Amino acid sequence: MSSPILLRGSIRRRLIIQLLVGAALLATLMFLVVQRYARDLAGQSQDEILAASVTAILDSAAVRQGDLTVDIPYFAFSMLGNISEDRVFYAIRRNGSFLTGYPDLPKPFAASGSTPRFQTDTYDGEDIRMATATRRLSVEGQPDFIEVTVAQTRYGLRQQLAAISQTVAGFGIGFFVLSALFGILAAQSAIRPLRRLAESVSRRGLADLRPVSAPVPAEMEALVRALNGFMSRLKTSLTRSEDLIAEAAHRVRTPLATVRTQAEITLRRVDKPENRQAVREMIRAIDESSRAAGQLLDHAMVSFRSDHLELEDVEIARLVRETVDRVHPTADLRDIDLVLRLPEATMRVKGDPILMQSALLNLLDNAIKYSPADSCVHVSARITDQEAVITVRDEGAGFPKTDMGRLTRRFVRGSNTDAVVGSGLGLTIAHEVARAHGGRLFLTNHNEEGGACASLSFPLA
Repeated sequence: MSSPILLRGSIRRRLIIQLLVGAALLATLMFLVVQRYARDLAGQSQDEILAASVTAILDSAAVRQGDLTVDIPYFAFSMLGNISEDRVFYAIRRNGSFLTGYPDLPKPFAASGSTPRFQTDTYDGEDIRMATATRRLSVEGQPDFIEVTVAQTRYGLRQQLAAISQTVAGFGIGFFVLSALFGILAAQSAIRPLRRLAESVSRRGLADLRPVSAPVPAEMEALVRALNGFMSRLKTSLTRSEDLIAEAAHRVRTPLATVRTQAEITLRRVDKPENRQAVREMIRAIDESSRAAGQLLDHAMVSFRSDHLELEDVEIARLVRETVDRVHPTADLRDIDLVLRLPEATMRVKGDPILMQSALLNLLDNAIKYSPADSCVHVSARITDQEAVITVRDEGAGFPKTDMGRLTRRFVRGSNTDAVVGSGLGLTIAHEVARAHGGRLFLTNHNEEGGACASLSFPLA
């Protein structure tokens, strides 16, 4: 069971959050800057119109027959009314004394020159913007100062600012949405090389330890170098382990074969029953050790090749015949007949012939080993549901029903096999080979009295 992976956040989520926060800040900044610029521009426009109105009134002031007259032109106020429905107020003073207009209009700041001066005040409970200008005239040789103030409420300005704010807010939201989309795409693009690397490594078999050679971004160079270095060290370790297993199995088998031969010779020379029984037990232990070493080697080979199958077109009938021929000597020693039944139709599958033969050899070996003397082992092949099925059936005690679900596990043997030497790996090897080829291993009993029946299925080519 693999150990849990400690997770600390997500790079993708972190990138997206950072980009979204940046987009939100930029959108907010854009909104504030544009809103401030629009407010200044709208205020400047109102001030210019107020100044133009004041100038038009001052231009209408004239001295006639020694007296000052002011004819307020219509366009002086109409230009303010055309922009909005704001109320307009005015006041004209001569030498500081009220002349005409709204007498309670707030007094303007003291004049510091002839240029218009502006101020914001409150009149009649409403905010107003005022423009004031002063001009010097000569009446009967005496200086005379006329001061004109024009004021306007700020409804129109606020409406304009509200409309501009809505428009800018819409642009800001649109900018944020587009930035968010681009941010998500950028995060996906930044993470994609990592995903491709992970998928490339995850698709490999356990024995595929080639270095990663696909191009990667410069930021991933250190990761890929470390990964390649680790796989190189792992490959070296696995190679040493495989060599050790093969060498160990060879070195164990050879001495065991020698010891067994010597034990059989000793058995012929021993007369006492108790000594002969001891030698028989020794021979049994040697057979068990030899068989276990052989099947451990087979299992290691199956585990290694299952992840990188060397697929070929395998003709099932030929494979079965060759495998049966290999076990004929063992069956003859126990007077067991091998009954072979194969169809005339050609059955071909895509598979690894070495692994398939190893699986069938283990099934035949089990059938011969657990069958009583002078019995038959039936081997057949057939096509069903786009699968090639190889079945091996014996006339032994069969599979215990209580153990049927766990007999394909390593080193697990049936409860009725104590009297027979075995390692508990034969069915495991057959099961793993079938699974590696996309097939299955079925275990049943031929009838109520027994008769183990093991079937290997492989998809047809």
